[in-house]
Amino acid sequence: MDAADDRGFPEALAAVAGVFFDYGAGEADYEPHSRYMTAEETTRWLRAWTGNEDLDGDEFRVIGEDGTGGYAAFWLVRSGRPVIEQPVVFFGSEGDLGAVSSDLGGFLWVLADGSGPFEAVDERERDRPSRPHAELVEIAQRFAPGGYRPARSIIDSAQAEFAGFEGYILGLCRIEGL
Repeated sequence: MDAADDRGFPEALAAVAGVFFDYGAGEADYEPHSRYMTAEETTRWLRAWTGNEDLDGDEFRVIGEDGTGGYAAFWLVRSGRPVIEQPVVFFGSEGDLGAVSSDLGGFLWVLADGSGPFEAVDERERDRPSRPHAELVEIAQRFAPGGYRPARSIIDSAQAEFAGFEGYILGLCRIEGL
């Protein structure tokens, strides 16, 4: 996809940005953004995360973060498809990587079921029970009607479909030890 392609923030994510996530109460560790990171911010972040100054970040649209500074982003890997049909992936602050959902609708249902991007890729959270969040369920029903599945099912499907994501990103890294 070209860098000028869809930088308009999806309405569904703007609705999510208005929701408070109370991590202390056992909710997902997620801080939604109300806009994409700028192209320049995304490039700086991706270069810092990978240690690769040759990258430009154009294949990602950052949409939120966890409390440690890990980022959730659309990965623009499906050529010619709109951003909302792209997978959501997570780059943890400690090197965790993985697919969260196959598209925006799946991501909305992951959040609605009480998980976030960090919980999707952290092995310690693998058996996290469903913790439906009423406001997020309403948002998911409005923007992705009929798409409900338990978070673990959505996450497992995305990780199977995008099994090469971690290897792809690690192949871009220029940091010793990764």
